Amino acid sequence: MDPRLTPATDRVALAGAGIARPTLTEGTAMRVAVPLVDLDREPNGRRDRQLVFGADVTVIERRHDRAFVQAAADGYCGWIGMAALTAERPAITHRVAAPATHIYPKATMKERESASLTLGARLAVAGIAGGFAELVTGGFVPVQHLTDTPADDPAAVALSLVGTPYLWGGNSRGGIDCSGLAQAALWAAGIACPGDSDLQRAAFPEVEDIRRGDLLFWPGHVAMALDAGRMVHATASAMAVIVEDIAAAIARIDAAGDGPFLGARRPPAGGAAQGAPSLDGRVAFP
Repeated sequence: MDPRLTPATDRVALAGAGIARPTLTEGTAMRVAVPLVDLDREPNGRRDRQLVFGADVTVIERRHDRAFVQAAADGYCGWIGMAALTAERPAITHRVAAPATHIYPKATMKERESASLTLGARLAVAGIAGGFAELVTGGFVPVQHLTDTPADDPAAVALSLVGTPYLWGGNSRGGIDCSGLAQAALWAAGIACPGDSDLQRAAFPEVEDIRRGDLLFWPGHVAMALDAGRMVHATASAMAVIVEDIAAAIARIDAAGDGPFLGARRPPAGGAAQGAPSLDGRVAFP
């Protein structure tokens, strides 16, 4: 079993998952209530991924101040701090569509911000007035940075993150890795997408011709095509999200000993073509 997608610790497993453990649990539905939290392989261990504000999880086991969870959106499992979670789960109405935004204590940009949110953060909006969305959980966010419909062009979303610093396991404007960029772009269009590049390669059909929005793969790396000749990716070679010529990238990566190029895969259409698609088979956009 792939530990990244296995809803079980050495002691407790999620009931119905078909995993034998001393204890089975139905789990506890909770939600991320902080701007960003690391999802670690072990309690206080190495970061595998990150979860953004509003992400829903199932808590499977608690150990002191840590919780082993499974993310609802992609099934990824790991440990996070219990302090990052809340049992309050008001209906999600909007997502952050800008690379980043702020929560303000009052509906004015002149107030000191109380928190910063990243692309994809999920929000419950109580009402909109004066250019600000009032959150059920408290605070105000500029409406210009929010959406309640999926994006039509995942590649444009990926381009909006150009210049973001590279961060292993990162999923935010503050730092992102190759698979995090691909996932964020596809999720913004309402397209289900796993969290790591090997899982992403297995999720979509292979194609010969490269089109905008296709995913391009190398061992341990993924990029998104902008057209037949260019791509955008988060790369450790530049330690940032950059646009690069595909042929030049293939040659550079081969020269570094990190090849070969494994070809292109095509996610399904998103945005208006999907209507109101589901990200995880259970929760419709947003």
